[in-house]
Amino acid sequence: MSKVATLPVEAPGDYETSRFNALKHGLLSRYAVLPWEDETEYRTLVASIAAEHAPVGPTEEHLVEELAGILWRKRRLRMAEGSVYQQGLRHALEPYSHVMEAALVHLKASKPTEGPIEAIRATTEETQKELQDLAKDQAMTEKALKIMGTGSSDAYEKAIAAMHSSTQEAWTDQLEWEAEDYEEDDEPYTADAGGLTRFLDTEIRPWYDTHRKELENRTLIRAQAFGEAFDPEKLERLGRYEVHLDRKLERTLAMLLRLKDLRRGTADS
Repeated sequence: MSKVATLPVEAPGDYETSRFNALKHGLLSRYAVLPWEDETEYRTLVASIAAEHAPVGPTEEHLVEELAGILWRKRRLRMAEGSVYQQGLRHALEPYSHVMEAALVHLKASKPTEGPIEAIRATTEETQKELQDLAKDQAMTEKALKIMGTGSSDAYEKAIAAMHSSTQEAWTDQLEWEAEDYEEDDEPYTADAGGLTRFLDTEIRPWYDTHRKELENRTLIRAQAFGEAFDPEKLERLGRYEVHLDRKLERTLAMLLRLKDLRRGTADS
């Protein structure tokens, strides 16, 4: 008694794979997916195009594979565009970039107090919170200046106690500077009411003004950074490649539809 060959039973969920396997020849498909790409996504793409055009014979199957390959490359093209922007943005956020100065040039802002990356990452809520904290910090500094204005013997100590902790740290760091750390015409700060008053007026008050401008104009800073990330030369090359793919897609689809029409005409005659 001879054995009867049986077809393998498809497991649930194998429908997409079986549709892909409808392309019996598949000469191109094995080379279409790069090692780091998702083969399942590619198989699903081929299966959907095969379901749409129902190819008959190796020639139509080849054209269906060509269509899938073109669309797959257009997918890579979108990823390449994204990588171009990411690379450009990385350069725009380098410490030596002038994104902050360019974004705020109309405001005549002083030396930036932070980098553009903070403006890009911060949410609206975080920015509002920073503005509120800045206002509280500045109010503490103004209180310290008012205390020193009284001229009392302990005004210096009371003023330091009234300042924000970050301002206290900045003052401590400043007092640790050596004479050679200062510019030639700069007078070193002294650890007394006069030195602290001059420090707050010269260093801290201008910092508040500049930082407030940066916080209030983070939208402009983000726009400047993303604008500088635009690389027209690289994108132009990608654009030319996309035009090539579009033309190839149009020709391949026209050939496939023509073959199908010829086949129908032959069958009807």
